[in-house]
Formats: sequence, structure tokens, C-alpha cells
Amino acid sequence: MGRLASDIGGTFTDLVYFDEASGELKVEKSLTTPKDLTLGVEDTIRLAQVEPEKIDFFVHGGTTVINAITERKGAKTALVTTAGFRDVLEIARGNRPDLYNLNFEKPVPFVPRRLRFEVRERMDAAGNEVEPLTLADLDAVVERCRAENVEAVAIQLLHSYAAPAHEAACAEYLREKLPGVAITASHEITREWREYERANTAVLNAYVQPIVQRYFASLEGSLKGQGLDCPFAAMQSNGGSTSFEWAKAHPITLVESGPSAGVNGAALVGELCGEEDVIYLDIGGTTAKCSVIEGAQVQVTTEYKLEWTRINPGYPVKVPVVDIVEIGTGGGSIAWFDRVGTLKVGPVSAGSDPGPASYGQGGREPTVTDAKLLTGVLDPNYFAGGRITLDVAAAERAMQKVADGLGGTVEEAAVAVLRLADADMINALKLVSIQRGHDPRDFVLVVGGGGGAMHAATLGRELGVREIIIPLYPGYFSAWGMLATEPRRDFVQTALTRADDMTAAGVTELFAGLQAEAEEYFSAQDEVEAGQLNFEFGIDLRYLGQEHSVTVPTALDGLSVGGILHDFHIAHERAYTFRLDDTPVEFVNFRLTATARVPRPEVKPLNGDGRSEAAADKGTRSVHYGEDGRHDARILNRDLLPPGFEAEGPLVVEEPSANIIVHPGQKLRVDELGFLHIS
Repeated sequence: MGRLASDIGGTFTDLVYFDEASGELKVEKSLTTPKDLTLGVEDTIRLAQVEPEKIDFFVHGGTTVINAITERKGAKTALVTTAGFRDVLEIARGNRPDLYNLNFEKPVPFVPRRLRFEVRERMDAAGNEVEPLTLADLDAVVERCRAENVEAVAIQLLHSYAAPAHEAACAEYLREKLPGVAITASHEITREWREYERANTAVLNAYVQPIVQRYFASLEGSLKGQGLDCPFAAMQSNGGSTSFEWAKAHPITLVESGPSAGVNGAALVGELCGEEDVIYLDIGGTTAKCSVIEGAQVQVTTEYKLEWTRINPGYPVKVPVVDIVEIGTGGGSIAWFDRVGTLKVGPVSAGSDPGPASYGQGGREPTVTDAKLLTGVLDPNYFAGGRITLDVAAAERAMQKVADGLGGTVEEAAVAVLRLADADMINALKLVSIQRGHDPRDFVLVVGGGGGAMHAATLGRELGVREIIIPLYPGYFSAWGMLATEPRRDFVQTALTRADDMTAAGVTELFAGLQAEAEEYFSAQDEVEAGQLNFEFGIDLRYLGQEHSVTVPTALDGLSVGGILHDFHIAHERAYTFRLDDTPVEFVNFRLTATARVPRPEVKPLNGDGRSEAAADKGTRSVHYGEDGRHDARILNRDLLPPGFEAEGPLVVEEPSANIIVHPGQKLRVDELGFLHIS
């Protein structure tokens, strides 16, 4: 029997299958089918020749949620709020990234004002009823929603994180009166305070819920029709998996589904290589993602913002998300000139249909992939292992547009496109490292994605990391990371309390309630057995008068309020360089992360049989290395490189899912696991 992971990207759909009996991995890749995403998944299973009856677990990740939001293709959504708070989405927050930007425009709410409704009720922050709920107010809401053909309704009532009774009653009433309409109550998504953030999170969950429900129902039906009879799991943004059923009710938790799996995989690679401090970079067909893993710990935050930039405050999502910075630059990113004649790369992508010009499917715009082909990095006859033959002439015709705009040759234009793409990616890497106080020289760079391997040597050298590590199957890395993922759910409860009023018994009681919720949740998960659960506890604390808080890991054994405060002062000083020992402290949020232990693929030492330097040698090819100029590069087949192999650049290492370049002056080493190290 085996475990199968499927990851849908903007250009390719990836499959990784782990045979639990033999320990072998199968990988496969197919072009993503945007008109019906299930077709791409079916293609990969067929191409991999995996017998459906031998699959006993299926986990799936992809871009369905984030694409629906960024492309504004979600459901028509309404919002129900406490009377007097109808404009919470419009008011938002007064703070903004660029305070002095005179061209600033507020993000447009996902629910127009005509579909934002009020209901008379009021609870206070302590959970006491101030004004009873008037359910009759919802009758007019029901009629208006029917008239407007509303497909989803979000409910966010004041202080429902502390007392959800009114919100739950509204949800029950609307589900009865509006059958077939997706209903989301904010307390079902998060019990963490912040009125605007909770409202926006509930709205986005409702906005994508009908789409995710239809897609998962279609995918599940398709897979069962092929003979799969096993638990179906979805990859979440917090780095853990959950059941399809839970994901369909909480789809906003899938917003960074695929990338979070890659971060998990990078943490595992770091562990296998004895490296606790890792910068992870994933470059796919549409985007580049990066994250920092410090002390072997993946960073998870509930301060995630969709579409945030230096001039745009974005849309807050109050669910746990692996801390990732994402930019719209990937292999399919289109090179273009703006109105003043400045060359840009991305964020618009050619995707998989029609794809880059070199794919020969009708694409006519120059892309990063076309530039890699024209600079000699890609072999036109060995793309995707030879399944796709790249059209050099089509790439040249497309790149001629850039050459004409720059007044140079096609090759110079291709080099310019690559250097600009690299500059965008370096900015993202600096954002998660240097601008957050990390010294890249203390880190290794682990790369995933087909584009990650091609850009790694250039970006790692520019960033100044100690070493670059290219794991096995980099072009399938997010799917591979899903197989290394455990079922997980994060629970949080806001309970704002002065430290003077908090007791160890009170802390224990709050955590006991969260633990009971976790045990109830996992009891409904097919794959999880009793005794497999692991719990991690944490508390957000802040000094009185502060806006921000610091999360302090907490152990229940020997718990004391004094010990928690001691740890908080140290953590605050480490994060902000100062501490205020005589200032009152507040307990804000109580956090519980629950995970379940499940089998994970074992990375075995490389089998040297049939591998040798001579067998791996594929000759030479002229390759342009950007700033290093054009060189005759030695071409090597990664699948035939023996453990312990070392060589100096210029090199190109080819495998079906990726090409790895090694610059002149850099050194390549193959370790006993088959990972490539560039230094």
C-alpha cells in the first residue's frame, strides 16, 4: 500500500507516490488544466501508472483558494454584523504600509455595502449579554439575499470570540432559511479577537466556500471513480493536513496550501543535513515563495495578509499560515514594458494554457522559461524529461519584442529578463532574512520548484548564504513535502487578563478546554488513532498599553505565572531589544497546536549501483551565466551521479523536473542522500 500526494500549481500538476512496503518513490508531472483541475490530477495518476487500489491515503494541495480570491472569481457574498457595525470592512485599519503615499487607495471590500446587513444584539468582551438577539431582523436579510441571488453569507458579531451563542443562533437560522447557501460564522473559523480581521476572514471563507465545495466534490468523485477508496486529506496553510470534509467548511485555511508543504519539506531537508537555520525558496511557474526556518522551527503566524505590498495594506486573514513572502515571478512570468518604457517581469504569467512561447501551444509573449532556453540553460529536447520539446524559434520570436525595446540582441534581451527576475527574487529573500534581522551567512538556502533549482546558484551567491542545497525531486517539492506532513490543527482563545489576576489554575483550565476541542476534532479524522496526538502550548503576552504581543511557549508541567512572565521578558527583549520589568503584563491569547503522528517517507542513502561520473557525463553546452558571461558548461545527468561526487563550475545538472546550474568558481558536491550542495 502507499501514500499519494498531489499538488496543483499555476503551470504544472505534480504527483509523488510513496510505496510503504518498498520505500520507493514515484514522481510524475502534467500540465495543469485550468478549465477542469481534476483532469490534471487524473493525468498524473495515469502517467505514474499507480494502481488506485494500492493507495491507502491521498493528500492534495493547490492554488484553488488563493486564485479565486486574487482573480475575484468567488461567490456573491453577504455579511451580517451587529447593529451599528455594518461598515467594519470599509473602515478597516487606519495604519498603512506607506504613510506618506499620496496615491494610496483603500482595498475594496469583498462585500459591497448593499449586501452588508445588521442585526440587533450585543455581547460584551467578558461574554455577558448586553442586548438579546433579535432573530426577526434576519427575515429581511433572507429576502434580500434571495432577491440578490447571494451564494454565501458571513456572520461576524461583536465579541463572538468570547461568546459565540448569538452568532451560532444566527448561523442556524440562516442555514434553515437559505438552504444551498454557504453560511460562515466567524467563531467557526477563529476565536481570536480583532473585529475587522475576524470579519474579513469570515467573508473570505464564505467567498470561496461554494467553489471549494464544488471542486472537492468533483475531485473526490473523480478519484473514487478511478478506484481510490481511502481517506482524502487537504493540505492546510498551517503546515498540516485535514480531511476534505473539514476543509470544505473552512476553505480559507487552504489559502497557502501548496507553499506551506514546501516549507515543511525544507525543514526536513535541513534536519537530514544537520542544519537548523534554513532559508527556503520555491520558484514555480507563476510565483516565487520564500520563508525562514530558525532553530528547526517553521514559523506560523495569524497576522497573514493577502495582497500585502509596501503600498497596499492587503486583506487580513486571521487563521494560522506558515510565514511566507510571495511574489509574482516564476518560470511563466511574462516580460513586458510599462508606459514609460521600463522592462518588467511578471506578475502576469503565461500559466499552462497557452504557456511560454517555447511550449508551442500558441503563447506569443516572452517569459522567464523562454529566456532560460535562449541562454542555453534548458535543453529543448530534454524538458520535462523529454516529454515536451521546446520550440527555440518561437522563443526567439517572442523575445524579439524585448530585444527591440532594449535596442539589443535576442540573447541580451534574455539575459536582461533573467537578471530582472533574479533581482525581484533577491528582494523577496532579503525581506524574510536581512529585513527581519537575520544574517544570511548563518543560513543555508534550500530550494524547491523547477525554477528554484535553475536560479539557486545565482540567488544564493547574491544573498551570501553558507551553502545551497537542492533536495531530491525539486520540481515536485511541495508534493513531496505533503508526504512529510502530519495532520494538524491550531486552536486559539482570546482571554485578555492582567497578569496580577491570572493564576496557574486559570491557565491550566483554559488549555484544558482547548485540548478537549482538539481531541474531539481528531476523533473524527479517519487516519488518526488514539495515542498519536502531540500538543504544544503557547501564550501571547504584552506589556500594558502595547498593541503587539509576543508568543511564549508554555509547558504545563510545573506551570507558574511567575515562570511565564520570566520567559516573556526574555522573549520580548530578544524580539524588540528591550524589556520593561516594572510594567504590568497582560495575557492575551492562549494557543494550542495539535498534531498527529503518521508514517512519513524515509529518505534512504543513495544506491551507487550504475552511478558513476562517466555515466552521468552528457557532454558540454554553451550556457550564458549572466554576469559571468557565456561558458562551455559540462552537462551532467543527476540520476547517474554517484554519492561523494565533486566538481567545479561551470556545470548544468539535468533531471526530468529541473535543471541546476553551477557558476564558474562554485563547487558542486553530492551527499550520501543524493542532495546537491553548491558552495
